[in-house]
This record gives sequence, C-alpha cells and structure tokens, in this order.
Amino acid sequence: MRTLIAFLAFVAITASAQETHRTYEPANAPGAGQKLLAQFAGDWDLVKTFFPMNGNPIVTKGSCRQSMIQDGKFLQSDFTFLNDDGTNSTGTGISGFDAKANRFTTVWYDSRQTTMSIRQSDGTFDGRNVVLWATALDPDRPGRKTVARAHLEENGRLLLHRHFLIDDKGNERMMIELRLIRK
Repeated sequence: MRTLIAFLAFVAITASAQETHRTYEPANAPGAGQKLLAQFAGDWDLVKTFFPMNGNPIVTKGSCRQSMIQDGKFLQSDFTFLNDDGTNSTGTGISGFDAKANRFTTVWYDSRQTTMSIRQSDGTFDGRNVVLWATALDPDRPGRKTVARAHLEENGRLLLHRHFLIDDKGNERMMIELRLIRK
C-alpha cells in the first residue's frame, strides 16, 4: 500500500511540475521567420569571396547543406569550404526566429577558430530579408561592428549572404559574400 501511495504521489508531483513548466514557458509554433528559413533548406554549391582591406578578393568554393531542425523551429547550416592547399574547413550555423520579439538570432562556429559568433536582428522583419548585427559575447571587448544580410534571388535558386564591416562614420564595406546556388 505504501508503494502504491508513493507511486501515486510521484506521478502527481511529476504531472504538476510539467504543467508548471508548460505554464512558465509555453510551447509555440513556427512563424513567419521560420517560413523564410525553411526556404533556405536544401543542398547548395557555394562560392565564398573574401574582400581584404588591400589586394585582390580571395575566392573559395564549397558546399552547404541546410535543414530545418527541432520540429521546424531552427535552420541548421553545415558548410564545407575547399581550401587552396587541398584541405577542407567546416562551419555550422544555427538560426532561429522569435516571433514575440520579431528577431532572428544566429550562432556560428567553425573549424578555423575556437570562438563562436552571435548575430541578432533588430526586431524588424520584412518577410524576405534576414539582417543580423554582430552581438558582443564580451561586453568589455565589443569587437568589430558588422552586419550580415541574406535573401533569396532567382526564384529561390540563389541565396545571397553578405557581411559588411561598419566604420566609425557608419560606412559599410563588404568583407564576405557567400553565393549559394541550389543543387
């Protein structure tokens, strides 16, 4: 009898805790931002162009596989870059959209370094363009001011993703362009 009472108490406490979590942090469904991110899903050929401060642009080819994960709430982007020396480097991005805040957030990490970068939109979303501003992980060292913009062209066949460095006067200079062509 004691075992049965203890079991029933455990079940009641567990059910109550789950209901409390659901109340505190209710589930939500994918929204307008996820609808756009889902259009980025697929296999892509990639041309990355880096524009140094001086000298000619550096072009790297590669590929990217993007898929919606976590019940269609996030886009996972797995990149492979083919280096001039015959080796590969890789990178992964996770992108999400918070409909309440109307904000995209992207986290990036890659095989070249041991740091991560976070970018976030400013709360405006026009339904077509993802605009992400660099977000400092260390407020004491904010780093470079940058913005990244991504959108589809050619009826979804081309995904254009550009990163810009912003100087103290607000002028933008393109640093990186990723041209992803749907396979």
